Amino acid sequence: MTASRPLHQRIRGDIETRIRSGEWPPGYRVPFETELMAEYGCARMTVSKAMSSLADAGLIVRRKRAGSFVAPPKMHAPVLNIPDIQSAVLARGEAYTFRLLSRRIRAARRNDADEQALAAGGRLLDLEGVHDAAGRPFALERRLVSLKAAPDMANAAFTERPPGAWLLENVAWTEAESRIGAVNADPEISRRLALDPGTACLVVDRKTWRTGEHVTRVLQIFPGEVFNLVARFGPDP
Repeated sequence: MTASRPLHQRIRGDIETRIRSGEWPPGYRVPFETELMAEYGCARMTVSKAMSSLADAGLIVRRKRAGSFVAPPKMHAPVLNIPDIQSAVLARGEAYTFRLLSRRIRAARRNDADEQALAAGGRLLDLEGVHDAAGRPFALERRLVSLKAAPDMANAAFTERPPGAWLLENVAWTEAESRIGAVNADPEISRRLALDPGTACLVVDRKTWRTGEHVTRVLQIFPGEVFNLVARFGPDP
């Protein structure tokens, strides 16, 4: 039965077996197409068809000029929950770090109604940072925090816990709103997340409140290859 399969399916099957068995772990560089052509004695079109199929299945990631790599396992987060990125990454057995890129305390912009509502007459903590998983950028985070709702956050170091985890531990929220979207990585996002320009990214825009008081607004940008949002529904009783 194996011999009767089209060669591109056999190449895909061989590579998929190595990935799923753990022989080729996440981040492992898959042999170049020229190497696979030599190994299987076939044309580039045959190898390219197999690689495209693996990429479509989310098993490999193809990067221009760098080659193809075994894709990292996707993080799954319930749509109606607020995920703790640090805990999720550590649960996958990967090293986690948060790199704080910028931090400042400022007033809300006068012409921005959302910022004015968030600040509620106080000042805002404006943060930007990158969550890393296994030594690679996992998410870019841009966050505004109401210092009226979370005054102690002005002095938090974020060396052990990133801003989101700090808030989950110290400022209880009672209401949240999440908007899910997608963007193609612009030059800045590409640089922050080490992506090719134009790479598809998932965007989570979230606001939280505590008994009607605004707490934070955060924009988290994930490479599309590393993150899933999951919702499970059932009929009303």
